[in-house]
Amino acid sequence: MSDTSAFGGIPGTVTGPLTSKADEVMRQAGSAATVNTKIEKSAKDFESILLGSWLQQAEQSFGSLPGGDDDEDADAGKEQFQGMAMQSLGASMTAAGGIGIAKMISKQLHKAEDARVAKEAEMHPAHPG
Repeated sequence: MSDTSAFGGIPGTVTGPLTSKADEVMRQAGSAATVNTKIEKSAKDFESILLGSWLQQAEQSFGSLPGGDDDEDADAGKEQFQGMAMQSLGASMTAAGGIGIAKMISKQLHKAEDARVAKEAEMHPAHPG
């Protein structure tokens, strides 16, 4: 009879407070990376949508000249295709570095997340052990 069966454990595994603490640290590190990824993606998505909207409004404003010929015979889906094109252009501009809005939003969201984590750590201090 082996010693491990007397304790009900599986050979080679560690059980107890060290394992649960290590698991908690790994989950927090993984969730921090996930939060950072979500923040960066959200900020870039916002900038992309904002740029697309601005470009679409600019195209509509400058696309027709006062006194110019109205395109009454134009394709019925023209506005939808132009909207998609402007959203795509906005996404491309953001992917190429954008105009800095994503960086500002990301910076503020990271500050807010750091403050939330600090407050949570203050409310639930780690037990030495």
